Amino acid sequence: MYPTVAEVVALPVIRQGKPRLVAGSAGLSRRVRWVHVAEIADIAPLLRGGELVLTTGVMLPESGLARYIEELAAVGCAGLVIELGRRWRDDVPAALVTAAEHHGLPLLTLAEETKYVAVTEAVVALIVDAQLAELRAAEQVHETFTSLTVAGAEPSEVLREVARTSGLAVVLETLGHDVLAYDAAGHDPVTLLDDWAARSRAVTVTERTAYHVGSGWLITIVGARGADWGRLVMVSPEPPPHRHVVVAERAASALAVHRLVARDRESLERQTHRTLLAQLLGQSAQSPDLGARAAALGVPLERRQLIGVAIRPVSVLQGQTLATQEVLRDLAEATALAGRRVTVAALVGVVDDTSVRALLSVPMTVGVEGVLRKVAREIHRTAASPVVIAVGTTVTSTTDVRRSLGEAAHVAGAALRAPGSQLYHRLDDVRLRGLLHLLREDERVRAFADRELGPLLARDSAQGSRLVELLRCLCENGGNKSAAAGAAHLSRTAYYQQLARIEQVLGVSLEDPESVLSLYVALLVHEMGP
Repeated sequence: MYPTVAEVVALPVIRQGKPRLVAGSAGLSRRVRWVHVAEIADIAPLLRGGELVLTTGVMLPESGLARYIEELAAVGCAGLVIELGRRWRDDVPAALVTAAEHHGLPLLTLAEETKYVAVTEAVVALIVDAQLAELRAAEQVHETFTSLTVAGAEPSEVLREVARTSGLAVVLETLGHDVLAYDAAGHDPVTLLDDWAARSRAVTVTERTAYHVGSGWLITIVGARGADWGRLVMVSPEPPPHRHVVVAERAASALAVHRLVARDRESLERQTHRTLLAQLLGQSAQSPDLGARAAALGVPLERRQLIGVAIRPVSVLQGQTLATQEVLRDLAEATALAGRRVTVAALVGVVDDTSVRALLSVPMTVGVEGVLRKVAREIHRTAASPVVIAVGTTVTSTTDVRRSLGEAAHVAGAALRAPGSQLYHRLDDVRLRGLLHLLREDERVRAFADRELGPLLARDSAQGSRLVELLRCLCENGGNKSAAAGAAHLSRTAYYQQLARIEQVLGVSLEDPESVLSLYVALLVHEMGP
């Protein structure tokens, strides 16, 4: 909210004095917090930083001018203005110029007599006007985010308003540094989110709202009722003005309130849905009141097309075997929201530690595929992180719902290893990978994979080679060595040499289709993990 030295020099009252910058141009962007008229040499101890010092120089000593500048710079003085004519007629001593340039302290001279009281009044008026504008902006921010809070705005709407108000990119993350939502404010989102978790872990602040100079991030903690759950990060290359701090804090409050209200409003619904889904998956699908209870929730099961759906976070591949309950709970909310937006009746709940289950209830006269495409698009758009969506067979009886839900879970587990770019997966899509997924717990299948790949895995582990990866390139390209070399980013000569080494280690011929097939099956089993 404070003007810069350059802005102060541009004021008419100073321009009338014919100012000339003689040193310290690097400091023209310094903020002027106040104006101080001082003739004495030992003024520095009386300053607090940010002052523009006005003087005629009549009390400055002949020697020690460099120390005078050094002391002003040490206390954070914004700049020094010297009116010529009383002490120095045409120019200031070289010692002042050299010292000011060395410390980056703006040093200006005024060739004409200037009323310093008029300068003080003009600068103070500029500061006060800026403060009033800042207060008005802060008040507007309060009103805007209060309206969003009362309206129950979604996080995406809150972040959109943050970006619009501040012009800065903003990211909402968990305390574990997973991105929940963002608005790039017109900038490249890929650049914004690149290696986010690692960058975010390196940025810590000790206060609830603070600016981290090294990263250029304005960070505020998000949470309520003593339970913090996230951080709001505004990317601000320059130290933010007060109104941006207000924007961050008010947005954090709106997000915290939304989470509390949404959780309180939806938790009972999600619990009820989970109970019904568990019954449909269990042995109590014939419960006489199950259909009535579902219908009371707005999900009729009679004379409807029923489709089981499983939604799994792709993050379970990244060193995790299970998704956290918080991730699944948020994914369930995103799935339920997708169903509401598409206006399809659905039971949605978390029934295990791996996925969100949903049962879509579609009228008999409506095409299932069109509904599935709309729902899948909404889930992918709404979910905080990438997911795999799997769909079971369409059934028309509650007694068959268990089969549809089971198929969806099976397909999701198999498709998760190669999610691709499909909106959703069906049983036909997973083929061999799906069969191996069903058999993954069989010790004989594991033993087969170990026999096929054991020597190669041991070689890679001992020597840091990448023979398993190169073998995978060959298998995934149908045995086409030229295409596999391109996929491996090697010349054909170098790739063929590596293939010969693989044959030597395994004692097989990669010209034999059955050997290649066996190795590919073993690779698929190995990829599924323990």
